[in-house]
Amino acid sequence: MKLKIITFLLALTATATFAQQKSLHELQQEFIDHRLGMFIHFNMPTFCDQDWPDPDTPAERFNPTRLDCRQWAHAAKSAGMSYGCLTTKHHSGFCIWDTHTTDYNVMNSPLGRDVVREYADAFRAEGLEVYLYYSILDTHHRLRPHMITPQHIQMIKDQLTELLTGYGRIGAIIIDGWDAPWSRISYDEVPFEDIYRLIKALQPDCLVMDLNAAKYPREALFYTDIKSYEQGAGQRISTQQNRLPALACLPLQSSWFWKTSFPTDKLKSPEELVRKNVEPYGEAFCTFILNVAPNREGLMDDNALAALKEIGRLWTKRGHVADLPEADAPIISSNLAKNRPAEGTWSDDYAIYDFANDDDFGTCWNANREVTMPWWCVSLERERAFNMIVVTDRNDDRLQRYRLEYLASDGWQTLFEGASPCAGRVKIHRFPTVWGSQVRLTVLDCKGPASIAEVGVYCEREKR
Repeated sequence: MKLKIITFLLALTATATFAQQKSLHELQQEFIDHRLGMFIHFNMPTFCDQDWPDPDTPAERFNPTRLDCRQWAHAAKSAGMSYGCLTTKHHSGFCIWDTHTTDYNVMNSPLGRDVVREYADAFRAEGLEVYLYYSILDTHHRLRPHMITPQHIQMIKDQLTELLTGYGRIGAIIIDGWDAPWSRISYDEVPFEDIYRLIKALQPDCLVMDLNAAKYPREALFYTDIKSYEQGAGQRISTQQNRLPALACLPLQSSWFWKTSFPTDKLKSPEELVRKNVEPYGEAFCTFILNVAPNREGLMDDNALAALKEIGRLWTKRGHVADLPEADAPIISSNLAKNRPAEGTWSDDYAIYDFANDDDFGTCWNANREVTMPWWCVSLERERAFNMIVVTDRNDDRLQRYRLEYLASDGWQTLFEGASPCAGRVKIHRFPTVWGSQVRLTVLDCKGPASIAEVGVYCEREKR
């Protein structure tokens, strides 16, 4: 109870301190204009042999004997970078700031110093923006799939409150270990909208980025302000087709956290990083963030410093290069249709109705080609409020015209009929809140048999 009161008071103070200054589109434009930043993976895995160490590794293992965040900031500046982003807590749950939420933190290590504070002070001193990375998945505190408790959710809120009230203005929070195929913690188990709105309440101009591009389509902002691609995991941005504000990340070394071979390893080519990543991504509305892993002393290796300086020498076309198109607001609420009972007209082979609401954008409900006006319907199992429907087509131009309806107490009501107002594969419909127990999609015109990847039904809170 005492911690909750402290959190509330911190949040109240932050609301007064960090008033909203800019629209989301302005913040997105500024973000892509940054072009290049430094990811800094520095946490308990630095002192172990694996990026996923034993979650019960003692705090005493974290012992950087020459930690100097000013060296990191100078190195970022030498590369022409605009910001840094530090792993405040990675998947194994060790916090490198002075937190009241857990004993598993840096103040109980031999270092006994707040690394987040030293990092923030050092980067601001060089005129660089301060971003923070935070992992939802936390194996030390057993915050894992199917094990989430109310106490876990409160810990997440308390930790984010500390980070967003104690370290000045934070330009962005990069979140990891949430609704991705490998982490398997859903946006229902840890409610995304609650966390998103908390962050915005604490710092309205703080961008929220979730590293979820492995799951969600590139054509819309599902649960993120910035579309985020982890290139090392095979997530590639299309420089020809992207129209959303985006982030692409890659490590300079062979992995995210420092390994004993790094001082003598061959690093990625500075020339190729500039030519194949920084320059073309900037023209495609995408910022590139390059990870540089500090060593166990808390310093960056000489070969990494030299590579960063070479990037700064080679990269001369900095700053604004592209005007970002306006995008639909991010989808932030839970999908009411996910895994609910579905029905429809005759399907093609095995691709039956539930493939259109199975929370998997790689599967589809395929209408049988012999049906002239196919329809698909989901039951919400009781009358519910909702104000948004998102239809994700199999490809960009298959679904031409369609009708959206909902079943109210007095019968079926039409929400939309015609050609989609949204170009591309993802068709977003927002409308005043209605109440209904079923939602139906009827295909009126389609290039070939209808093939629907997902239909989502949402009830977003009114205020953003």
